[in-house]
Amino acid sequence: MTKHASITTSQLSLFSRRTCLRAAGLAASALLLPTLLTGCGEEKKTAAAPAAAAATPDLIPVGVVQLVEHEALDATVRGFIDALAERGWKDGERIRIDRQNAQGDQATLAAIGTRFVSGKSRLIFASSTPALQAMARATKTIPIVATAVTSFEAAKVVASDKAPGGNVTGVSNLGPIAAQLDLLIALTGDATKTTPIGVVFNPAEVNAEFQAARLREEAQKRGVKVLEAAAGSMNDVPQAITSMKGKVCGLWLPTDNVLASAAATVAKLARDAKLPVVASDSAMVRAGALASISVDYYELGRMTGALGADILEGKRTPAATPVAFQDARQPLINRSAAAAIGLAVPEAVAAKSSFID
Repeated sequence: MTKHASITTSQLSLFSRRTCLRAAGLAASALLLPTLLTGCGEEKKTAAAPAAAAATPDLIPVGVVQLVEHEALDATVRGFIDALAERGWKDGERIRIDRQNAQGDQATLAAIGTRFVSGKSRLIFASSTPALQAMARATKTIPIVATAVTSFEAAKVVASDKAPGGNVTGVSNLGPIAAQLDLLIALTGDATKTTPIGVVFNPAEVNAEFQAARLREEAQKRGVKVLEAAAGSMNDVPQAITSMKGKVCGLWLPTDNVLASAAATVAKLARDAKLPVVASDSAMVRAGALASISVDYYELGRMTGALGADILEGKRTPAATPVAFQDARQPLINRSAAAAIGLAVPEAVAAKSSFID
């Protein structure tokens, strides 16, 4: 009995080592089990991720470009984006808006057009005539909607306003030029019968030249003489307006991106020269010019945004969508500008006008 029950020192040592190894194995298994379970869970989660991503559609790219930064063009962009959002096309949800500003540079406009095309934009919004022309050169297939464009026909981007026929449509910013001239005549007390009116504009802008031509026609009908001065850049504006001093009884200004960018300068120079200014853009009145009968640029943007939403939803095509126009009738008059040049606003004009200080 004693012989069979006895365990040698070497056997005890071997038994101890085997026991420790089994214990270590069990401990390792216990430690490994949560890791394995966790790993399985992570594999399931990772495998499910692509399916979840696939369930979210890609955002539709929409290009937005303006020629330069000033109040009127900024307002059109806000209106466009707001109108799209109200129709369910909100930036970051269904669409991805790529907003660009060319800072008045034609080469930059061309690069922006290339950017929108390579980025596969589904819709392009252009604010201003030069911006629209650049986008129309960049693509003949992507739908383009535009505003702050006086004449789509004169810009040579549509076959006609009533039947565009291509990939371009939008909303014109053409104001009531005849009514603007009549307002200037009323404010100057018929001084235009003996003294010319001054017209300052950038002849390189198609929209400005188009409006100046219309003004000449309306002035000729009324027997009013016109004296013109060119301002091809903001640096030319002071000289152009100063050259009118003592030669004209008032100034008429078209919607012109050079003048709009220099609105405060224009207003100050006109006040210094004691000249009443009737501008085609109400932003110039807020900057200090005397008066305007103008379209609402924010509303122009909203109208264009509604067209854009219709196109995104497949309800319209640019080719079959006529260029739209906004009706503008009420004069806006700056009281402080009138006081600065010593002008008493005639009662007949005041009765139908709105005022700002």
